[in-house]
Amino acid sequence: MAAKTTLNAKNLEALGAERLAELLLETSAGNAAAKRHLRLVLAGAQSPNEVAKEVRKRLTTIGRSRSFVDWQGIKLLAGDLETQRRAIVETVAKAAPGEALDLLWRLMALATSVFERCDDSNGVVSSVFRQACRDLGEVALKAGADPINLADRTFEARIKNDYGQFDGLIEILAPALGQPGLEHLKQRLTDLSNRPVTKPVQKDRVTIGWSSAGPIYEDEIEEHSRVSRVRLALTEIADAQGDVDAFIAQYDEKTRKVPKIAAEIAQRLLAAGRVQEAWRAVEAAEPRRGSGWDWPDFEWENVRIEVLEALGRPEEAQAARWSCFERSLSSRHLREYLKQLPDFDDVTAEQKALDYVQRSRDLLQALSFLISWPALDRAADLVLRHSDELDGDHYEILAPAAEALAGKHPLAATVLLRAMVDFSLRNARSSRYRHAARHLLDCASLSSGITDFGKLEPHDAYEARLRREHAKKSLFWNFVD
Repeated sequence: MAAKTTLNAKNLEALGAERLAELLLETSAGNAAAKRHLRLVLAGAQSPNEVAKEVRKRLTTIGRSRSFVDWQGIKLLAGDLETQRRAIVETVAKAAPGEALDLLWRLMALATSVFERCDDSNGVVSSVFRQACRDLGEVALKAGADPINLADRTFEARIKNDYGQFDGLIEILAPALGQPGLEHLKQRLTDLSNRPVTKPVQKDRVTIGWSSAGPIYEDEIEEHSRVSRVRLALTEIADAQGDVDAFIAQYDEKTRKVPKIAAEIAQRLLAAGRVQEAWRAVEAAEPRRGSGWDWPDFEWENVRIEVLEALGRPEEAQAARWSCFERSLSSRHLREYLKQLPDFDDVTAEQKALDYVQRSRDLLQALSFLISWPALDRAADLVLRHSDELDGDHYEILAPAAEALAGKHPLAATVLLRAMVDFSLRNARSSRYRHAARHLLDCASLSSGITDFGKLEPHDAYEARLRREHAKKSLFWNFVD
């Protein structure tokens, strides 16, 4: 049984309402966030309308604030915003969805001013606004929002999307907008894109930077941003309406040849059953080639493979998968390639592929592939054959590889650990000394399972040499000893 002093609901209930109220007041003293939370709870005990009033007042206060919030205070700000969001969605929306919808718009309207006065490098504030944006869709449906008014509000939000707080809004609101709302929104965006742009006279233009082509003007950046936002919004409407041609129309002929755009177009054509058009779109792309660059554009390659399968050309699809594997050691493409092969043929093909990996010029990439596949025997062989070429700076690859090999291949694991230790000491990377010391201790532990060190120094000799050559690195040796 739990002790009477254990913090749980039953033990706290035993204190009685009066004592609990005193404790809450005592705990919230000097804690503004706790007080606001308690006021919301009290308002909720009266009615959702009272909660709405409290939220509205708080949002107004946040909107008026101009003080900068640094990284130390950002969690409090995010917590405050999250408290208001939850009160809107969990309490107000249940009884008054129309009021909740208005409050969500008010919350979202704070985004620009909030981001301008805070350090949100860890993204905690962004996550609150992203969730509030998602909430708009469900609450708008509950409220039975007028689609034309909703479209107008969506339009204003998308053209003022300075910090990406309204990304995905059209898709989120599409069910509530329906065809009337989407058409109205589309018309407003089209009108905006066709509106003549008045270019400032040269003496009034504001220079905000320089490029190799000359000055960069503020009006040019603003116009580029306007065009980009309108185009993106129109593509989202096209997707919401299932209109592939409207999506394609947002890109000129040159842009449609960019692999990423070509892939997006082909994917939509394929989903619409327009397979031949999808093939023409994907083949019209101009993937990056030459100057030693042969890395696959995976998004384009993957769609191309899908289209080839849809066209009934499986041999070419297989050749494309193998090409992606060879050029990038992509385990995904190799696995997909092997899945298409008959039994036993896949075993032969896998061995051929692993042989290819072991011959790769990119040692670290090959090692990473073999560890993740997994093919630990081959990974160990690769490490031992290329022990002098390992770059100990890449701990993000070597450390997990050493851990994976330690059980059955202690010598190979030792080679990897020593590469990281040697790099840290040779380059005096004091920030890594704690990890390097742990790696050295791991080498000592692994040494008992190694009967033949081959061309490597036995562990005792290796450590003794390190102590001679790096005797002055006391911080490292403090971690070891």
